[in-house]
Amino acid sequence: MKTLEIIGFKRANLGKKEAKRLRAEGNVPCVVYGGKEEVHFYSPMILFRDLVYTPDAHMVELNVEGEKRKCILQDIQFHPVSEIILHADFLELHSDKEVKMEIPVKLEGNPIGLQKGGKLESKLRKLTIKALPDNMPDYISIQVEKLDVGKSIKVGDLKPGDYTILNNSVVTIAAVNMPRMRAGAITDEDLGLEEEGIVGEGEGESEGTAGEEVA
Repeated sequence: MKTLEIIGFKRANLGKKEAKRLRAEGNVPCVVYGGKEEVHFYSPMILFRDLVYTPDAHMVELNVEGEKRKCILQDIQFHPVSEIILHADFLELHSDKEVKMEIPVKLEGNPIGLQKGGKLESKLRKLTIKALPDNMPDYISIQVEKLDVGKSIKVGDLKPGDYTILNNSVVTIAAVNMPRMRAGAITDEDLGLEEEGIVGEGEGESEGTAGEEVA
């Protein structure tokens, strides 16, 4: 898996006032846990660009004043209006301990259903994976060539490698469906007959016949 470096600096003071000052200077208050002790630090917000604003999954080489740790971004908080990063939590990794990550799904191939007018729909763009750090994949590749119209691939259809998929097995990942206009019946309105005043056989009866008893 790709690794990005995040450089940090230890925080001398904690608290809301200090965190607000750090954000005003373009930094992100952070904490890393999972090791011998928690370490509170801050890091320039610009360094999070390639880590957060991307569909890809990354591991992080965290360098806090020369102390390096292999980590993942465990949680991140954004301001509800400005969307600036308010806080980030990192989890230190250990080679013998499994970790959970959201890994992107990559659909491979052209479904046979496309030739029949179907449309490939991606229902789930990421899967939650549990694995040892060295076994964590960059993405989950799913072959969709055999998908016909009305067919789908569910989580339970996948065959995991050296990892465990934690999503419910009945959840749909991808499906080939017929577009709505093609799947539904063609109406007079679709053909423009109503605009021409053309009606079907038996539709020209007067309103007065409605409700009459049949002898």
